[in-house]
Amino acid sequence: MKKTLIIGFVALLVFACKNKEEESFGKQEETSTVESASSEGMKAATPEKMGESLFNGKGNCFSCHKIDTKSIGPSVQEIAKIYKDKNQNMVSFLRGESDAIVDPTQFEVMKANFAITKAMSEEELKAIEAYFYSHLK
Repeated sequence: MKKTLIIGFVALLVFACKNKEEESFGKQEETSTVESASSEGMKAATPEKMGESLFNGKGNCFSCHKIDTKSIGPSVQEIAKIYKDKNQNMVSFLRGESDAIVDPTQFEVMKANFAITKAMSEEELKAIEAYFYSHLK
């Protein structure tokens, strides 16, 4: 009787695991398709849209910068206006290669985020810049 129960239990486990592997395999394929579509969509998006996505996601910019009001850091509109008026390179600043021109008193706080921005591609940094400039009045 015990042998029959053990054999039945093992058979149940084998079949249960087999079904999960098949389900998992199909789900992985779906995820890959969704990820591919997302990646293609990101490349097809405008620089402003890509910048917005980076600003609110990977870049974590939103935690210190708001669009039209000063928070921990200056507003997006203020940053864009000053960089445009002074004809400065925002991408260079995000790489940590130039001095802070908007609010130097907050530079130490911003330095913590250079680990994030220095790891970004040129395309991503230019997209963030385009997003900032899209908020000029």
